Amino acid sequence: MNVIHPSCCGLDVHKKTVVACLIVSAAKGEQRKEFRTFRTMKADLLALVEWLKTAKCTHVAMESTGVYWKPIFNVLEGQMEVLVVNAQHLKAVPGRKTDMRDAEWIADLLQYGLLRPSFIPSAFEREIRELTRYRTRLIQTRSRSINRLHKTLEDTNIKLTSVATDIMGQSAQAILKALLDGQTDPQVLAELAKGKMRAKRELLAQALTGTLEAHHRFLIAEHLTLIESLDERIEQADREVAERLKPYEESITRLDTIPGVNRRSAEVFLAEIGTDIHRFPSAEHLASWTGICPGNNESAGKHFSGKMRKGNRWLRSALVEAANAAARTKNTYLSAQYYRLVGRRGKPKALVALGHTLLVIVYYLLLREEEYQELGGNYFDERDRQAVEKRLVRRLENLGYQVALQPVSSAS
Repeated sequence: MNVIHPSCCGLDVHKKTVVACLIVSAAKGEQRKEFRTFRTMKADLLALVEWLKTAKCTHVAMESTGVYWKPIFNVLEGQMEVLVVNAQHLKAVPGRKTDMRDAEWIADLLQYGLLRPSFIPSAFEREIRELTRYRTRLIQTRSRSINRLHKTLEDTNIKLTSVATDIMGQSAQAILKALLDGQTDPQVLAELAKGKMRAKRELLAQALTGTLEAHHRFLIAEHLTLIESLDERIEQADREVAERLKPYEESITRLDTIPGVNRRSAEVFLAEIGTDIHRFPSAEHLASWTGICPGNNESAGKHFSGKMRKGNRWLRSALVEAANAAARTKNTYLSAQYYRLVGRRGKPKALVALGHTLLVIVYYLLLREEEYQELGGNYFDERDRQAVEKRLVRRLENLGYQVALQPVSSAS
């Protein structure tokens, strides 16, 4: 094989140290390998950069080991070509594993151009990712806190969540505040209901009959305080993300028109995919990178179960969440597709398939800079009109009816 990169380096990255193998190939085919070990402190990483520059190293490769590759990437970025490679692509021969051999193996593969780099977004895109992922964690923590509040109320025999759909709504919050202030009369508490909840006052009075001890009041107060604090943090994160994504407001507004997708979802899509959609050659490539499409598992001409590959779990989670919302919309193409699949595939697989469809829609909206065009809830019926007619006629005939179809225009 021909040497592609005459001067390159392989790095075996750890939390406290990084082992480097530098390979320099001469014109006559001679090679010189040099090994060095550096600590991962900033000063030591700068010394690594100077050593590589002195050797006129052009390419550096390392495994994507947890988060430990990030400090090294930040120092090397812009200095030379840096390849962060999936660890599964670098499995060496077992039984001969040391840190130096790992670094040497990476360098050997790199010099012949046998490594495929992972997608590393730009510095701006990495900042947006960190912000949206932090906000997602806050939202998840808020949901867990609400669930703990629900469990505390169940322990008191107060069945507020059986009547109020949203325990954080105005009526439920007014009732909880009165409970913390010492009010225990179910009738008085039920009168605090607002809006549509006032029609359920009698049921509320029954649900609010329980035993509230002192430790219950303490726990409820703690949960509500934590949830209120998380709401403030989430709002701050929303403002920060919106401020940084102002140049891409048009793309966010375009994605927001997709059924089931709100502004937060659109911001996550843009942060995870990146602002340059052209880096993905096709929608299929993007779906494979995300890990929301079936894997290939074929042997001897037989196809086996294609389990989904690992991909971008943040983007995949946001897609499935948006798919869950899209499935509940009325008279839309996405809800029609969901109900078309859920009967024979089940809810989890139907939502994943719908998430894949959403990702394809997002790809083409960003690529073509077009608005979302709704196909309608009857799209599949119109597309397969004859098949639908035959299926429904057959079902009626099986029930003992004789069916003759006649168009409405002819009948009139």
